[in-house]
Amino acid sequence: MAGILKTVIETAKPNLATFVKYAKVELIPPTPGEISGISKGIKNVITSAKTGKWKQLTVREAWLNLLVATEVTCWFFIGECIGRRSFIGYKVNV
Repeated sequence: MAGILKTVIETAKPNLATFVKYAKVELIPPTPGEISGISKGIKNVITSAKTGKWKQLTVREAWLNLLVATEVTCWFFIGECIGRRSFIGYKVNV
């Protein structure tokens, strides 16, 4: 049993180091400079929707946009399930 545990720990160390490396970069809160960039990004989306620029996307860009939208949607629903503490609707007291 101790040999298996030692092997698991030795295998997990590099993976954990990689996770920590990326977590330090990706999981930090946005800076004030990045927050101000949000309004610019929203304006760009609205402008491209009005001008039809979205029709000029390559298949790869459209596919990546679809994947990002799917990921955001899934995280929204996971957050809803966590908030409700249930997979099935809200508990309503009658």
